[in-house]
Amino acid sequence: MPILKLIKKLRPTGIALVLLGWSISLIAQRDLSTSLAMDSVIRQKMAESGIVGLSASIIVDKQVVWKKGFGFADKENKIPFTTSTIMNIASVTKTVTGACLMKAVEQGKVSLDEDINSYLPFKIVNPYFPQDRVTLRNLATHTSGLTDRYPFYTDSLYFNGKDSPEALGDFLRNYFVAGGKYYSKENFLDHKAGTFREYSNIGTALAGFIVEQRTGQKLNQYSKHYIFKPLHMDDTGWFLSEINLKKHAKLYVKDENGIKNIELYGLTTYPDGGVHTSTDDLSRFFIALLNNGTYKNTRILKEETAGQMLTFQFNEKNKPENTDPKDLNSGIFWATKMGGKRIGHNGSDPGVRTFMLSDLNKEVAVIMFSNTSLTEKEEAKFFNIYSELYKYGQKIRHDQLSSSPGR
Repeated sequence: MPILKLIKKLRPTGIALVLLGWSISLIAQRDLSTSLAMDSVIRQKMAESGIVGLSASIIVDKQVVWKKGFGFADKENKIPFTTSTIMNIASVTKTVTGACLMKAVEQGKVSLDEDINSYLPFKIVNPYFPQDRVTLRNLATHTSGLTDRYPFYTDSLYFNGKDSPEALGDFLRNYFVAGGKYYSKENFLDHKAGTFREYSNIGTALAGFIVEQRTGQKLNQYSKHYIFKPLHMDDTGWFLSEINLKKHAKLYVKDENGIKNIELYGLTTYPDGGVHTSTDDLSRFFIALLNNGTYKNTRILKEETAGQMLTFQFNEKNKPENTDPKDLNSGIFWATKMGGKRIGHNGSDPGVRTFMLSDLNKEVAVIMFSNTSLTEKEEAKFFNIYSELYKYGQKIRHDQLSSSPGR
């Protein structure tokens, strides 16, 4: 029956219900159309760049409102990449290490402003400034004066097909203590702690090791007890030996010769990049931190602790000499991105590209995983996908606010 004839036959209440139902139907059709368009954009960018597999979630006002997987976790066997597919997340791991550090602070095990040498079984001395004092806050904001020495750092820490056979503490002692087999003056910067910002993987590894020393637990055990288990992050772990490899994505690298599969690998310095997880699991973790330490009814950090983790550490009176706090700032192993417009972390390792970013108001956030390393020219396509997802999240939030009562 034509809608105008139907309306004439109905009482006012009935008319309202019909119009409401019609409106909901139109909104649903529009949302479906937008979602399908989003899918099309992602698939197009993946095809153009050579991304093998990808998964993402959009978080609006602390709730997952959209999630989806695309392409393949295993291209050769045509296994789809889903939001429950596991993969290593590279430097997004640092936010988990940061949460463990803040849990240890909360428990009184460590202080962010204590000299790290009071927590270590060996002493670290910057040869340029022997009397200098390095703190956990310096490590967490990448202002410690401790640096990754390349190419040694990358050449020595990846172990194809297995977890690292070298203990983290042994590696750190050999790297930082004079006489150690990895020691060099080049492992340090000619800058006092707090005065210069240089991104430091090894500094994160050291912070994770201190958490282990002070809590008496390996980082994987500590995080499982206080973070992963409470949040039901059942597909999350630090080592290949403790995760379900049947659910793990294969990793791929694209270069001028095409796309090739590479072996999974373990890291000696696992606190800086060793977590393996899924988009579904990481979404719960991200929501908890954006929501002052709570996911649904589960609290992993006190409100003030979670707040401190995301609080900007730099200002005009307290900043590294090479940093403008408006463009680049830092929380506790969190950082601002995109000219200070986002907070979170991203990650890049062989066969891995990851984003976990929120706007500064914590209204719209996006998590994105890819199991493909791209050429520098094609890297922009990955970022374009993130940008489209973020805009889609903004639209979802706008539509929700527009349709809410009282609007």
